[in-house]
Amino acid sequence: MKKLISWNVNGIRACAGKGFENFFRQADADVFCIQESKMQEGQLALELPGYHQYWNYAEKKGYSGTAIFTKEEPKSVTLGMGIAKHDQEGRLITLDMGDWYMITAYVPNSQNELKRLDYRMEWEDDFRSFVGRLRQEKPVVICGDMNVAHQEIDIKNPASNHHNPGFTDEERGKMTELLGSGFIDTFRYKYPDLTDAYSWWSYRFNARARNAGWRIDYFLVSSELEPKIVDAKIHSDILGSDHCPVELLLDI
Repeated sequence: MKKLISWNVNGIRACAGKGFENFFRQADADVFCIQESKMQEGQLALELPGYHQYWNYAEKKGYSGTAIFTKEEPKSVTLGMGIAKHDQEGRLITLDMGDWYMITAYVPNSQNELKRLDYRMEWEDDFRSFVGRLRQEKPVVICGDMNVAHQEIDIKNPASNHHNPGFTDEERGKMTELLGSGFIDTFRYKYPDLTDAYSWWSYRFNARARNAGWRIDYFLVSSELEPKIVDAKIHSDILGSDHCPVELLLDI
């Protein structure tokens, strides 16, 4: 059994001052992935005994970035997807765990007025191709901030957000395409009708206290792992970021 955790920490240096390591120790995950680390190499030394650490930093300071902390040493580590225009922002890490691949991803935000939507669409297509090639070799687990609420059940106010970044038809369509290519949204697999289950809340308008949130953080598994899905959780009580951690229990 593997316990996997993913958390967009919205700046690991800030989150480290808000209880990150307490939750990390309490979680005792086999693999712990983070997104939006917002740091460069050498800016923070996390003491995580018993874990191997792998970081992917954005070239732009204080921006994006991902990391994976794993108890089991992987056979190999790949940063990015091998496409230069995508690989400057530290958005992707892939670990070859022997019998399966573990990926942490921080999908680009389409930004205000959707000014980065076209780039986002290109990134999505290239990412889908990337994970599809890996899946031809062995099962794939993807986690991270996918920056989209896939269905209306995944967002508090769907009507008023229909044309906003993270809930456009285009972005939702790309998630549908990814799932259609052979992946399972593990939380919805386990809890297809559960409402008010969110992983991100705006810092504005007291959104978290009102639970006016979005579910944009996911664990996806390739379909051959369907029998191995034990449970999926959203740790909405854990503070320290505008996102909360999400979890997958997988019988591998």
